[in-house]
Amino acid sequence: MKLPTIFSLTVFVLLLGFTITPADAYDPLDPNGNITIKWDITQWTADGYVATVTIFNFQQYRHIQAPGWTLGWTWAKKEVIWNMVGAQTTDQGDCSKFKGNIPHCCRKDPTVVDLLPGTPYNQQVANCCRGGVINSMVQDPSASVSSFLIVVGSSGTSNKTVKLPKNYTLNAPGPGYTCGPAKKGKPSEFFTADGRRRTRALMTWNVTCTYSQFLAQRTPTCCVSLSSFYNDTIVPCPTCTCGCQNNITNPGSCVMGDSPYLASAVASGGKNNYNPLVQCTSHMCPVRIHWHVKLNYKEYWRVKITVTNFNYRMNYTQWNLVVQHPNFDNLTQIFSFNYKSLSPYGPLNDTAMLWGVKYYNDLLMAAGPLGNVQSELLFQKDLSTFTFKQGWAFPRRIYFNGDNCVLPSPDNYPWLPNSSPHRRAFSIFQIITTALAFLLSFMWI
Repeated sequence: MKLPTIFSLTVFVLLLGFTITPADAYDPLDPNGNITIKWDITQWTADGYVATVTIFNFQQYRHIQAPGWTLGWTWAKKEVIWNMVGAQTTDQGDCSKFKGNIPHCCRKDPTVVDLLPGTPYNQQVANCCRGGVINSMVQDPSASVSSFLIVVGSSGTSNKTVKLPKNYTLNAPGPGYTCGPAKKGKPSEFFTADGRRRTRALMTWNVTCTYSQFLAQRTPTCCVSLSSFYNDTIVPCPTCTCGCQNNITNPGSCVMGDSPYLASAVASGGKNNYNPLVQCTSHMCPVRIHWHVKLNYKEYWRVKITVTNFNYRMNYTQWNLVVQHPNFDNLTQIFSFNYKSLSPYGPLNDTAMLWGVKYYNDLLMAAGPLGNVQSELLFQKDLSTFTFKQGWAFPRRIYFNGDNCVLPSPDNYPWLPNSSPHRRAFSIFQIITTALAFLLSFMWI
C-alpha cells in the first residue's frame, strides 16, 4: 500500500472519530428509561371494545412539558372511535357514511391529545387533563402518568378478532421518541378502592417508546460555561455550539435583547411555533448552565450554579439538571434547589438530579431579566481525591431537561495560578497536528 493511501486513511479515521456522535437513544445515566403506553380492554361492546390507555413515564429525569404529549397510531382494520373521555382527537375525519350516531373520529390515523386543566368532571378519568404534561419519576411520581378512556368500534369483539394498532408515534411535544410495535402482554390487574376485589383486563398490549436527542434536534440545546475564584478567566460556551449567527442565509435566527423589534419577533412565531428564538450570543444556545467554583474552606468547598434561558419563546416548566461529578458522594448542603442522588452505576454515587422548588423557582422564565435560576452547593472535601488541579472541580457531564449539554474543551478550563500553560498536557489537536506533520514528512522523502 502506498504511503499517501495510508495517510488518507489515517486522516479519515481521525476525522471520523471526532465528527460522529451517537444518537443517544441509549442514555448511560438512565439506561432503563422509556415511555410505555399500555392499552387495557375492560369491556366488549356490540361492535368493539372499551379500553383504558395509560402513558407511563419510566424516565428518571426526562419529562414532557407544555404543550404536552401528542399520541398517534394507524388502525389495523376499519376501526372508528365512538367516544373518548379524558382526551380527544385533533381531527374528526370523514364520518359521512354514518347516519344517526356520529363517531368521535373516523380517521385511519387518529392523533390524540390530552384535555386541559379545568375540564368538567364528567369528562375526566384518573390521571387525565393536565394539558399533556407528564412529570419525571424522580420529580413527581404521582404526575408521571397520563390516562384516557377510548370506545372503539368496527374492530372485533374478542381477543382473536381484535387487531393491534400499528405505527405508533409520540411527540412530546416535538419529535425525539421512537415507538416500537405493540406487543400483547399479561392482562393488567385492578383492585377496588377498598382492596377487597381484584379484576383483570380482558386484553392488554404495550408499546415502548425511547428518546433520542439526535432525533429531537440535530444541534445541541444547551451548553456549559465555567469560572473559578482562583482564576480571572471565564471560560464561555464554545463558539457556535448550537448554531452560528447568520442573518444573511438564515435571517431572524436570533434577536438582540435590546432590539426594538423583539416583541414583534416573538409574536410572529405564532402560538404553536416551538422553534427557539434565541438571544444573539456567540454560542446561540437556548439554555446556558454556568458552573462557578466560588469558595474554598478548610474542609469544604462551594459551587454556584446558574441556569440562564436565552429562548424568548419558551418558559421551561418543571425544569431539571443532571450533573455528574465525583464529589457528589459528599454533598453537604444545597440551597434553593431540590436534590436527589442518582446511581446509574450501582454503588458509585457521582450523579445528582437538581430541580426547582415548587411555586418558587420550578419555572424558568423566557429570556429576559427573570430568565434565570441559581443555587449554591456545599461539598465536603475527601482529602484522598480532592484537588483544584487539572479541572477536577468542574463537572464531567451536565444534562438540562434530559438533553446532554456541551462543555468547553478541558484544555480551556481555568487553571491554578501556579500551573504554567507550558506544563499542560498536549491537547488532542496538538497530538493530531504532530501526527499529521510526521506523516507528511515521509511523503516528501
